[in-house]
Amino acid sequence: MIEKMEFLSIIGPKDQLDRVTEKYLGKYEIQLENTVGELKNLKNIVPNSESNPYREWIGKAQEAAAIAAGQAKPGAGGKTKNDPASAGLSPQEAMEAVQAADKLMEENHKQKTKLQAELKKKQGLLEAVRPYLSLHFELSKILRFQYIRFRFGRLPIGYYQKLKEYLQEDDCTIFEKCRVDDSYVWGIYFVPVSEAKKADAIYASMHFERFFIEDAYQGTVDEACQTLEKEIEALKQQEKDLDEKLADALKKDADRLLAAKDVIETQSSRFDIRKLAAFTRSKKETFFILCGWMTKRDAVKLGKELEADPELFVTLEENPDRRVSVPPTRLKNPALIRPFEMFVRMYGLPNYNEFDPTLFVAITYSIIFGAMFGDVGQGLCLLIGGFLLYHFKKLNLAAIISCCGFFSTIFGFLYGSVFGFEDVIPALWLRPTEAMTTLPFIGRLNTVFVVTIAIGMGLILLTMIFSIINAFRSREYGKALFDTNGLAGLVFYGAVVLVVVLFMTGNHLPAAIALVVLFVVPLLIIACKEPLTQLLEKKQAHLEEGPVMFVVQSFFELFEVCLSYFSNTLSFVRIGAFAVSHAAMMGVVLMLAGAENGGTGNLIVIVLGNIIVCGMEGLVVGIQVLRLEYYEFFSRFYKGDGREFKPYV
Repeated sequence: MIEKMEFLSIIGPKDQLDRVTEKYLGKYEIQLENTVGELKNLKNIVPNSESNPYREWIGKAQEAAAIAAGQAKPGAGGKTKNDPASAGLSPQEAMEAVQAADKLMEENHKQKTKLQAELKKKQGLLEAVRPYLSLHFELSKILRFQYIRFRFGRLPIGYYQKLKEYLQEDDCTIFEKCRVDDSYVWGIYFVPVSEAKKADAIYASMHFERFFIEDAYQGTVDEACQTLEKEIEALKQQEKDLDEKLADALKKDADRLLAAKDVIETQSSRFDIRKLAAFTRSKKETFFILCGWMTKRDAVKLGKELEADPELFVTLEENPDRRVSVPPTRLKNPALIRPFEMFVRMYGLPNYNEFDPTLFVAITYSIIFGAMFGDVGQGLCLLIGGFLLYHFKKLNLAAIISCCGFFSTIFGFLYGSVFGFEDVIPALWLRPTEAMTTLPFIGRLNTVFVVTIAIGMGLILLTMIFSIINAFRSREYGKALFDTNGLAGLVFYGAVVLVVVLFMTGNHLPAAIALVVLFVVPLLIIACKEPLTQLLEKKQAHLEEGPVMFVVQSFFELFEVCLSYFSNTLSFVRIGAFAVSHAAMMGVVLMLAGAENGGTGNLIVIVLGNIIVCGMEGLVVGIQVLRLEYYEFFSRFYKGDGREFKPYV
């Protein structure tokens, strides 16, 4: 069900706003709205233009508290609102504590920035020279050649063979190969100054990619790399030492910092309320106005408390024309069916004027799942497994599985099936693969198919009733009366169901005149839905595209309506189909195990087969039932365009 909501306004002196926030808004759940936007009919009200002084310190307080909590004694990172350190900590003291911590963090940041810049430089030098480890020369000497030009770089491995052919013909160039991988060959080439331009052009034609090495290395490449690695490790250790030093400094005041974080977060949240409040001046005093949504139960309690407060008072606004926002939705269902709210939320929350389908989903989903997956043994496994998983992990899906397992067990007794064995217990109703029914005109048909189609027709009629109720509650009277899922559709489809039932049971059909009235009149009303709705709303009825196009369009729309009724009804055949297929699949498992004729069979095959069937078919059945819920039921009566109730905390 959807809880009743009240739109209220709290009014009082401006200097009492913080007290209201702390004493009342922290005690009751209220979804605040922008007062200036909501109370559009009030004059002489202005929004709050003050900036939040705590907002810029929230991040710093959280950072300091996180560092302190990481090094603090056990329990220091928990809630501090009841600790002595936080109980008497004023906002000013909290700001001073965070500002002191911020100075330490800022100094730490400056020192780390210098270290990181140096570290990045060293890592760049190391990465630049690492490919040339096999070059056993002192880099500093190479980098200071005067009459010989050198080029560090790499070229694609496919061009290396061409380079070797060139080197055999040119004695002026020496290429020293240093490293090879799947794509490139790294190396350095030497050439006299007079031949440098020619060599550079030739190497460039071979896609030689040049790298520039700084004159900052001592010794050979190997020695330079070792030196750089040691320097990098030293810099990383210095950075780690800085973090530990900061953590030790903040650890000394960890409880106070954690409390300061809570205080600043609370004060910032309270100050944000001022952005939603409006202010008005009366004589010499300025008053605030706060408005929002509360459950009717909480609104009554708050009203009684404010009656005893001489400086504050509350007003309830019941006229929807005097507010902008629509009531938010808060679902309140018994614990047994509350997990099924997950399916409702997946589709969309009901708006405030809609019918909450949670109970309907809980009943239909569980029963249909059980009918499609009827087995005592596997149903008990789902029941117990889902219950244990919900008990320990609090997963809504686990609770749904447990409910489905309960109904699977019931239908297992009705079908006489235990882990696929159909000779252990008698069927209290029928066996899906054996029971047949003879129908007029159709002939012999599986009984389960007949029953599921009948149940489907009943559920479609029920969802049409839900649609009519929702339409009336939303004041959409045209939809309630003339829509395919409104009263006209209910009469037409109900007449079809009545005729089918009478014909299949061998009873006399209604008179021809009654059939014309029940079939033709509702269809004509559905076809004329738009002009009839306009007349009902006291608007001038008009056909935008002319009467001829209206008739043609209405004809095809009615054809589509009749086809959709037929296809929606046949969609419920899947319930019986899965009941039959489950029995057939378990029959295959028993056949593979050698137990189809009452034999003992291979126990391992039976266990594995049950696990596979239970997991695979359970998943498919769950999806198919959800499809029925969404496409056959929800699409008829449910919008799901509500907004969730989000109280100020």
